Amino acid sequence: MSLEYAPRYREIEAVLRERIARLRPGQRLPSDADLCEEFGVSRMTARHAMSQLADEGLVRRDPGRGTFVAEPPTHRRANSLMTFSHEMRRQGRTPSSRVVIRRVRRPSAAERSALRRPHGSHVVELQRVRLADHEPVAIETAVLTDGCIEPVLAADLETGSLHEALIDAGVLPTRGKSSIGAEAATADDALLLGIRAGDPMLVERRLIFDQRGRPIERTESRYAADRYGLDVSFNVADRGALTVSGDDEPSTTIPAGSRG
Repeated sequence: MSLEYAPRYREIEAVLRERIARLRPGQRLPSDADLCEEFGVSRMTARHAMSQLADEGLVRRDPGRGTFVAEPPTHRRANSLMTFSHEMRRQGRTPSSRVVIRRVRRPSAAERSALRRPHGSHVVELQRVRLADHEPVAIETAVLTDGCIEPVLAADLETGSLHEALIDAGVLPTRGKSSIGAEAATADDALLLGIRAGDPMLVERRLIFDQRGRPIERTESRYAADRYGLDVSFNVADRGALTVSGDDEPSTTIPAGSRG
């Protein structure tokens, strides 16, 4: 795969994700030929972009009929880079946010290392309580590189999507890697989500890359465990481990001793 090819299909994929978020299940999507004409790419590139969305369950391809928006999943797929706003709309719910922190600051040593930023650089921190149908679901704290400062400070992030704002500014979140674990809710979690300290939390930590392969966002999302779920598909490997399946990355390996 050439370096020029990857960003093009990722760009088309990102645009289609945002369109799908605004459509109803069953609505028709552009054909490969339509995408070729709209984006000026080859049929292979257009097909690759749509195939990725089909593999994630976002679209349904009916031979001889076309490509359609799929029925919304109950939970998010673990190998899907899907925004919270997109995910909630896909489930027929209304997403919104309450901004808790939005500021420019110096990065910590860990943030500077993960985001590959030099000494003296700045980042923009955004913390929001994410809601679905007005119910608080998660606390999301994102730290983004200095190239994202302007769109993050300017965007309406109470009702709008962070990734939509980045795409509008020419920054395309294209891939990511994450770790997922269980933690007990802290006093701050309890206050912001309306739960009890010590309640179970699903905690996901992500590193998001742009269309050029540069890290742009380091995010921690803390979900109330009874209000959110992940769907995982995997292959049972012969080497004594379970590998979460994805098209390329990220993948998660679960040691054999962790099997239930």
